[in-house]
Amino acid sequence: MKTRTRIALVFFLVTLAIMIVMSGSIYYFVIKYTFNDFYKRLQTRAAVAAGIMLETESATAFQQMRDRILEKLPEEEDYIFEITGNTDFTQEREQLHLPQSFFTDIVGGNISYYQKDNVFFAGILYEKDAHRYIVIVSAENYYYSHHLANLRRILLVAIISVSLLVLSASVVFSRYIINPVQEITNQVKEINSQNLHLRLTTSSVHDEINELKITFNTMLDRLETSFATQNNFISNASHELGTPLTGIIGEADVALSKSRGPEEYRESLSIILKEAERLERITRSLLFLAQTGFDGKKQKMEILRVDQLLWDVKETIDKINPRNKVYIDLSLIPDNPLKLKIRGNAQLLHLAVSNIVSNACKYSSNKVVVLSIGTTDEHVVIVVKDSGIGIPESELQYIYDPFYRASNTHSFEGYGIGLPLARNIVRQHQGAIVVTSKVNEGTTVRLTFPFANIPGN
Repeated sequence: MKTRTRIALVFFLVTLAIMIVMSGSIYYFVIKYTFNDFYKRLQTRAAVAAGIMLETESATAFQQMRDRILEKLPEEEDYIFEITGNTDFTQEREQLHLPQSFFTDIVGGNISYYQKDNVFFAGILYEKDAHRYIVIVSAENYYYSHHLANLRRILLVAIISVSLLVLSASVVFSRYIINPVQEITNQVKEINSQNLHLRLTTSSVHDEINELKITFNTMLDRLETSFATQNNFISNASHELGTPLTGIIGEADVALSKSRGPEEYRESLSIILKEAERLERITRSLLFLAQTGFDGKKQKMEILRVDQLLWDVKETIDKINPRNKVYIDLSLIPDNPLKLKIRGNAQLLHLAVSNIVSNACKYSSNKVVVLSIGTTDEHVVIVVKDSGIGIPESELQYIYDPFYRASNTHSFEGYGIGLPLARNIVRQHQGAIVVTSKVNEGTTVRLTFPFANIPGN
């Protein structure tokens, strides 16, 4: 059974059960009220009948007055029996088809009630001049035979009508509940290893369905990055690692092909050392890229100030490249220091920002690079802007592929790992990275991080 059908069925059955219980309760209390009310009427008529027949001399006149004042009940009959010492009311019982207990209760001074089919009896004890009488009034309960039957029909029709209405509403309601899940299912079916870039459509509504979509999209981010890292690692790493290895092996073969002088061996060892160092740098970068591939691993997080992070990056760049012209622009820095704090791993964030700034210096030939800090309502924004060679617009979509280098970077040394590594780190911190560029005008990298959630603030 499909979930949609199960929801509709459960909703329908629960509502139907509530309707049946409510209708049964209404019917029960109406019956109880009807019986009590009718017995009270019979009791009143018994008292009136006794007064007319035993207290008045002109019983006919009072009987006529009674008929005008009191509505005559269907099949109404009055009976008066005097109580004598040895009367056991056998004849009366057989005449009226009443049990002995009915008469016994009346003789004991109680009001007695009895129902036989649709005929109701009420009996009272009446005393006059040392004489005791049993006064009984019987009548057909019109309300029980007609009004309650009509009430049963009304309740039955109401139950059937409401059931049909609820059944229709259940189908619509279940469809309304399941449609978002069905939409997710349809969108997920379109995602495979060839189009992991696709994402579920989210909305601004804060509900469980939207939270599920966001969580699934986050999982796809991890899968896409991990999948791309694994796919690119073998193909690109084999090429990048093969070049220095070929150089090392070739130079070693040349050096060992015949006896050479110390200077020639020294020169060969220098070339081998240079290629080995290049191989070591590539290997270390690849391992770091794989370790930060947004695989959901927990990193040590702490509260950091973004302005201090940028000053630390500037200090590092000054050591690596003393000829740099990196400037930190604090004109947009917020007055509230809490808006400068983010939660993150200091070492990873330092590595990501320093890679971006280092690339800006390198591809702008050490022209001015501006680091700016700003904020939005919920995020801290870091902007790195240079005036370098830029990136062709048609190649911007490939800049996060490991080992990819733009077509205009042949004269610059690099491996194409810095920007993919930075993006992985930024994603680990629930941030975003946006790169805009124009050829020969420069590149702007915008990093966005959410504010740190500091307890008590």
